[in-house]
Amino acid sequence: MIEQLWLILLGFAAGILGSMIGLGGGIVIVPILTFLGFPPTTAASNSLFAALSNAVASTISYSKQKRIELSLGLKLGLLSIPGTILGAIISTDVTPDIFKILFGFVLIASAAYIFLKKKIENKEKILSKQIMIFAIGASFFAGIISAFFGIGGGIIFVPLMIVGMGMTMKRAAPTSQLILLFSSLSGVISHSLLGHPDFTQAGFLAIGSFAGGLIGARLSVDIKERYLQIVVSVVILVAAGKLFFDSLIGNVEFLGF
Repeated sequence: MIEQLWLILLGFAAGILGSMIGLGGGIVIVPILTFLGFPPTTAASNSLFAALSNAVASTISYSKQKRIELSLGLKLGLLSIPGTILGAIISTDVTPDIFKILFGFVLIASAAYIFLKKKIENKEKILSKQIMIFAIGASFFAGIISAFFGIGGGIIFVPLMIVGMGMTMKRAAPTSQLILLFSSLSGVISHSLLGHPDFTQAGFLAIGSFAGGLIGARLSVDIKERYLQIVVSVVILVAAGKLFFDSLIGNVEFLGF
């Protein structure tokens, strides 16, 4: 158990980042666990415990700051639940190589969003009414992504609220954390019923992520994000490249080359 205490630090770092940008810390936790040889379902389910803990802490802090759109968050959160159940179920039989490839694409999308976030936000009024009809489908899809990859689904919800609903980043990221309460909780329950998580590891991640969520919510008020966006985007793209490379090597070895 002692040798797993590093998971608290991992959860803490991921919790700060996840709280600040509203995507959940899974974009940090899952690649690291995957690199270290964790099975895909274990990495995703453990990460969801951290995402849930992070969402609880962030929602508490953001609610005190009065930055959460409560009605919208509740609706989108509830709409995501069926998708999370399906995502947990279909993750049971995924192979490590397929998981790495799919998650690599998710990381690329995350990096693109983080890096281009300001440009997207500047165009919010132009597109604010064009994506509303896709909210139900987007929430369901986000739920699938949340449970399948263990990232919470913020990569769908935050752009949806900014681009489609005309919200600012200062309100979209906090509202996303409320939504992640529902998607991550239902994902945690589904994965647990299927026997996927290592509860000791998940507990350590959750402890660190809770503390990181509290700090990230406070830092998000005044911090200058541009340099953080660049660094995080580069790190995520490197992680995506490593996932693709590992998958390629695995397939080459499988074919006997």
